[in-house]
Amino acid sequence: MTVEGPGATYAAAGVDIEAGERAVELIKGRLRSTRPEVVGGLGGFAGLFRLDDSRLLATSTDGVGTKVAIAQAMDKHDTIGIDLVGMVVDDIVVCGAEPLFMTDYIACGLVVPERIADIVAGIDEGCVLAGCALIGGETAEHPGLLGPDDYDVAGAATGIVAADAVLGPDRVRAGDALIAMGSSGLHSNGYSLARHVLLNVARMSLDSVADLGVPLGEVLLTPTRIYARDCLALAASVEVHAFSHVTGGGLTANLTRVLPPGLVPAIDVTSWSPEPIFGLIADRGQVSAVEMERTFNLGVGMVAVLPATAAEPSLALLRQRGVPAWVLGEVRHGA
Repeated sequence: MTVEGPGATYAAAGVDIEAGERAVELIKGRLRSTRPEVVGGLGGFAGLFRLDDSRLLATSTDGVGTKVAIAQAMDKHDTIGIDLVGMVVDDIVVCGAEPLFMTDYIACGLVVPERIADIVAGIDEGCVLAGCALIGGETAEHPGLLGPDDYDVAGAATGIVAADAVLGPDRVRAGDALIAMGSSGLHSNGYSLARHVLLNVARMSLDSVADLGVPLGEVLLTPTRIYARDCLALAASVEVHAFSHVTGGGLTANLTRVLPPGLVPAIDVTSWSPEPIFGLIADRGQVSAVEMERTFNLGVGMVAVLPATAAEPSLALLRQRGVPAWVLGEVRHGA
């Protein structure tokens, strides 16, 4: 992925990251609702709420974005729920919290019972993989707003963490190792750009096998890898300072969120090769390396930040659990 110069962008595909960041800043200035149990502020991967003197609740909410358009086009709806769970629970585990339970919301133009059942079955499967319970949800019909075959999904989850075990920037030190955990593909970010490039610009079909060896639609619909149990197992075995869930904004931006002021991630870009789907998007859309990095996970779904001495045992544990893992780089003092 060495494309330089002008090409397809996330903004041109309809997603303005800067506008989203600006909206968050405006929201922060208008919020008045709070309680003394709230710990920290907006902007973290998860919100924290003190349950008692020794425990905090962690919560997060998310959706799967326009990946649902691929599921709808392929009429395959039993994996999109796995994506939903991954996007939510892995934001919770970033602070060291164990996901406890999840609720879902499905908005559709028409309730087709079999389709709704498939979606919820996927959410349930995701919860099994994450070690949490699906305890409720809501399905709403929006005729006239959504077409009969259209739907969107969202969810929220709650977890728990000991107050003295919360992970985050205050634990990170210069010299810490960055341990990458491989993604299963695009996960659930960047689909507006991926769809624009592959389906509109390149005019590829979802059943095309010419470039990837398997149907494009199958690759695009690959479920998000869920790291919650792996992260918790890692934190129970070695000293972990922070986790970063690589979602919207890309690898560097999400890593920066879990580092304290004055420290920066030094990433060895030669330490891994992204899956072919990323190169295909970059090539067909002439997408610059900078735009690719800020839009997609590029093959890294989660990063653990931990002491350099814990790097080798961490790699051994993760690989034993079937998670592709490698040393991505280290934390350094900023210039």
